[in-house]
Amino acid sequence: EVQLVESGGGMVQPGGSLRLSCAASGFMLSHYDMIWVRQAPGKGPEWVSAINTGDGTYYTWSVKGRFTVSRDNAKNTVYLQMNSLKPEDTALYYCARVPSTSTIVQVTTTLEYDYRGQGTRVTVSS
Repeated sequence: EVQLVESGGGMVQPGGSLRLSCAASGFMLSHYDMIWVRQAPGKGPEWVSAINTGDGTYYTWSVKGRFTVSRDNAKNTVYLQMNSLKPEDTALYYCARVPSTSTIVQVTTTLEYDYRGQGTRVTVSS
């Protein structure tokens, strides 16, 4: 059974940092591209970052230079390091798997992933 479990969220002041983790099970993480998606209160989901099987990384413009995505295939875990957090980063963050028949470009446009986690909540507030 494929499972994705996020952790690391919480409340932080503007300018602070958090590191999110996404623990994958039921499949070989090394074989899949992965994305991070967030959904702010009252808004639709928005892709945040992605990492491919070759460790190539992608970021939406609003987080570029502040967020860093990485993966540890030995631990079957994907990470999202978030620095210089802003109130507008407040959202539910979840990781999702890019289907083997799709690409990061397609999934960041359509959000048609095949599995996602429950998410971890990030609140940036003073």
